Parts: sequence; C-alpha cells; structure tokens
Amino acid sequence: MTRGQSRNNKHKNKANLSQTPKNEIESDGLDIEFSEELADADDIEAEQRSQAADARAHNRTNKN
Repeated sequence: MTRGQSRNNKHKNKANLSQTPKNEIESDGLDIEFSEELADADDIEAEQRSQAADARAHNRTNKN
C-alpha cells in the first residue's frame, strides 16, 4: 500500500443504507410455491402436515 491509501476511506460512512426495524417487517413466515396440478401424494401429505402444524402453533400462541 502506498502512502495515503489506508487513510482515504476512514472518513466515509460505511452504513449509509437505512435499515428497516424488525417490528415493521410483516411476514407470515411462508415462502413456498405450491401447485395443485404438479403435486403428488407426498406433496399433498406434506401440505396437510404443514397446515396442522401451523394450526397447533397458532393455538399455542393464542392460549398464552
């Protein structure tokens, strides 16, 4: 490194992009693609199990 290269970037703000607070992010936690036409028996069973697990989780949070 030549003289001055290590000092030139010290004054720059590296975090200049604003961040969204976690309490403002709305998400249902689902990030899936599901196609009824392309689903086989295992996919349908997995979807039913997922819905049952979601129902149990929602019941747990509503009780507390």
